[in-house]
Amino acid sequence: MKLFSINQGSLLKTITTKSGNMPYAMVVRKNTDLVYTDYDDRTVNIVKNEKIEEVIRLQNWRPHRVCSTYSSDLLVTMDSDDNKQSKVVRYSGSTEKQTIQFDDKGKNLYSTGSPYFRCIKYISENRNLDVCVSDDGARALVVVNQAGKLRFRYTGHTPVPNNLPFSPRGITTDSQSHILTVDCNNHCVHIIDQDGQFLRYIDCGLRYPWGLCIDTIDNLFVAQWQNNQVKKIRYY
Repeated sequence: MKLFSINQGSLLKTITTKSGNMPYAMVVRKNTDLVYTDYDDRTVNIVKNEKIEEVIRLQNWRPHRVCSTYSSDLLVTMDSDDNKQSKVVRYSGSTEKQTIQFDDKGKNLYSTGSPYFRCIKYISENRNLDVCVSDDGARALVVVNQAGKLRFRYTGHTPVPNNLPFSPRGITTDSQSHILTVDCNNHCVHIIDQDGQFLRYIDCGLRYPWGLCIDTIDNLFVAQWQNNQVKKIRYY
């Protein structure tokens, strides 16, 4: 994991994972601690003062993406070992507080894969405390309220820049409670409101956008897979 200067783009610090595995996802909490998931090691870890502390170790499940909530909980997307189940779990420290997996009819909220295929799911909490998941396997954003009840699914908007199927990856929310997600296939970012209504695209020469985050003054940072670049966008 590498820390770069925003202004110069220069490398400031490098942190190696405890296991030596590739970090699967990471987030910086409000107290500036760095949290990362280790898919192969089945762990969620916190970096404090450059020392790594394991806070969650899973059995029969593997962690994918993680976000830090306004109450300082952690929300973790995860798949079962056979990829036939998928869920979101809320943790306070290492204590499991909530599981979000099924709708009111007992059906899966999130897509499932196979022993050979993992469905990519990124996660973010909105200011209204909705839990927002970009589910590439379902080609949808799945948004539930704080209690885990389904609010809506967003499956894209037409016309779309490249006229290809919606392919969501990174997801974030801004100061207006808008939800932003990259659309990898169509090389753009979708902006929708907190109720799932499409607002507009950000279409500015991105090349396979993947990771996404936003700062406290609504600067958007987009990591691009094809050219290994991070682009800073002022979209308001």
